[in-house]
Amino acid sequence: MNVELRHLRALIAVIDAGTFTAAAERLNITQPALTRTIQQLEATLGTRLLERTSRSMAPTEDGRAFAERTRHVLGDLDAAIASAQANRTVRLGFSWLLPDPWAHDTIVACEERSGARVSLQRCDDPLAALRDGVVDAAVMRGDVAGGLLAVHHLFSEPRVAAVSARSPLAERDTVTWAELGTHPLVVNTLTGTTRAESWTEPDPHREIVTCTNFDEWLELVAADRGVGAVPIAARRRVHHHNVRFVDIADAAPTAVSLVYVASRVTPLVRVLRDCALAEAHRVRR
Repeated sequence: MNVELRHLRALIAVIDAGTFTAAAERLNITQPALTRTIQQLEATLGTRLLERTSRSMAPTEDGRAFAERTRHVLGDLDAAIASAQANRTVRLGFSWLLPDPWAHDTIVACEERSGARVSLQRCDDPLAALRDGVVDAAVMRGDVAGGLLAVHHLFSEPRVAAVSARSPLAERDTVTWAELGTHPLVVNTLTGTTRAESWTEPDPHREIVTCTNFDEWLELVAADRGVGAVPIAARRRVHHHNVRFVDIADAAPTAVSLVYVASRVTPLVRVLRDCALAEAHRVRR
């Protein structure tokens, strides 16, 4: 039997997902079918690629070496296919303020490598946009459940407090997370990264003001309906006469991820993913 692309993608999916169950969901096939595919690959190569027990799975030394070279092969193939489809567009969704300079650098790298165009689409609910096929991939902040989604962590952003210019906190240089927890909280229920549960011991009597997008959230903070916490990008790029951004001494950072539906991945999405991860590595250095 010859080695086919499905064998290579199956191996990479299992290693990246960590389990056969999760990898099968990503590839949209059954677990027995995935197991057979890996067994076929191992039989063809004449070596064991994965060590499997009832509780864990890990690549062997041969598996790690083969997977590393396989990633390069698949990456070059995806780039070649994407280049042949240069008239196509990959749609990248986001809810507010793409991280910079990562976003610009990723778009430039993807378009240069693939010859395709990256179309930016703002959406209040990126998960719904992914589910409905409105976008091909999305940049999301905060915790994102995996399952049918492929979630690639890019980096983490520090957070700052957002308060009304009329708030006593507006005159402060720094606040603590505990102090922020004593004020009413404005929560973007769709894509916000700060909720009442973000505090270890949330106050059950705390006033929570909800909204469904960033613009509403910003205006509610400006109107002094409550406080919020956002990635530091907001301080650099959001200018509102009635909103102040204040350092938080001890806030946990916010994770930023590239997300797409695993079963719908295309060569263009793979090129976008590879460029996004490469540029994210530069950001983290």
